Amino acid sequence: MKCRNITVALAILALAVTVGAAQQQEEQDAEPTRSDPRTFMPIVMEEDFQTVMERDSEQKEEFQQRQQSLLEARYDLSDNPSDVKMSAGRKAVQQGVRVRLPEGVTWDELAEMSPAEIKEQHVFPMGLRPLPHSKHETGGMVFPDDQIKAIREAEHRDLERFDTNFDLPKHLTPEFPPPIFLTTRPDLGDVSQGKVLTIKNYFDLMQGKLTPVQMDGLRLLLTPFPQQQFNQTGDRKVKEAQLGVTCLDCHVNGHTNATFHLNPDTRPQSHRFRIDTVSLRGLFNQQIHGSKRSLRSVEDFTEFEQRTAYFDGDHVTAAKKGVNLPDRTSQVAFMAQMQNLFDFPPAPKLDEFGRLIPEEASEQELKGEELFFGKARCAECHPAPFYLDNLMHDLHLERFYEPEMINGQENIADGPIKTFTLRGIKDSPPYWHDGRLMTLEDTVEMFNIVLQLKLDDEEKQALVAFMRCL
Repeated sequence: MKCRNITVALAILALAVTVGAAQQQEEQDAEPTRSDPRTFMPIVMEEDFQTVMERDSEQKEEFQQRQQSLLEARYDLSDNPSDVKMSAGRKAVQQGVRVRLPEGVTWDELAEMSPAEIKEQHVFPMGLRPLPHSKHETGGMVFPDDQIKAIREAEHRDLERFDTNFDLPKHLTPEFPPPIFLTTRPDLGDVSQGKVLTIKNYFDLMQGKLTPVQMDGLRLLLTPFPQQQFNQTGDRKVKEAQLGVTCLDCHVNGHTNATFHLNPDTRPQSHRFRIDTVSLRGLFNQQIHGSKRSLRSVEDFTEFEQRTAYFDGDHVTAAKKGVNLPDRTSQVAFMAQMQNLFDFPPAPKLDEFGRLIPEEASEQELKGEELFFGKARCAECHPAPFYLDNLMHDLHLERFYEPEMINGQENIADGPIKTFTLRGIKDSPPYWHDGRLMTLEDTVEMFNIVLQLKLDDEEKQALVAFMRCL
């Protein structure tokens, strides 16, 4: 009798576990809501791929229009080139403040107000608020048209999503393709030959310039592996099954093409923030990696990207889609060695200590340098010669506005963010970790308000002139 009771009890327990698991899966597969506390993403999809693709394709224009309306309301997106060129000399650096002001206030008036006053009067410019993903509810990598075209022609891989498109105009992004400068061969200058590095051409372009270890590291950086939106499963955002993406699809030529996605570190989905691809130039002198993760080595960064960041920080989904698990002692080390070779572009006006050579600089640029290391307080987080401090800082922008849901994003406080290098900064628009600032002029206006610097127009222009020298 005792054995029978035990058997019945076990059966009931098994049934309860099965029902509980089914309920948990049903909740997991449900559409997320604003208050959704979900940590893990769905593993078993409720709908087949064709149904999802058809619906996403039909809704694409609606989401594109939503994002375009937000951008046009926040920014002046016009093409207004300066006479300063990016490092390859093919593209002009954009100029002018692009963030639109609330009606009835000026930048000078905002600079005189306290954070509490700005928040109370709801006049913090929307262009200084967190910038949502073009389809924040889904997130994932979104590539610019130039990169999509280049990879399609070279490798016949498709980086074009059926649910969303890149949202910024071409003139507000880095030059394409960007030049490549190597720490080991500064005598060669740009070694890209004006081409995009791909798995098809890297050997010919780098033969005789890299060691065998570096060459194999580059091969791995150019090898596609599955990613959350680009893979072979039914849970993808490209029409045909794909091998995946490569590290240098985003960090093209070791730099950036302004590809954006969502940070993998925050939950729920609505609270994640857009992340603009950072340049790999000068990685050799950086001690922390990732805007939020504060990884302590290039090797950690490389391994984490492959294992989980490619999959929105979800290792469970990664296992389903075919996660790449590179060997730490060989593959990861080789990839890290190659990343450490990408150098900053030449800065002919800077001396060995990263300061302006007076004979090479204009009066305005020298004034900007004085401000940078003085009144404007830039050097407190961006000291020479590499213009970063290898720390994370929190500007507490929540002092200026109330969080609200905008285009699928709950724009809460950013929290601590890694300091990014300013060397070669003119080559890397848009600015800030989420790309919310279109020009260097925008960054100066933001810091003038946030840090209450009391800069006048002449001082702001001088700061921009100096940063273009970096």
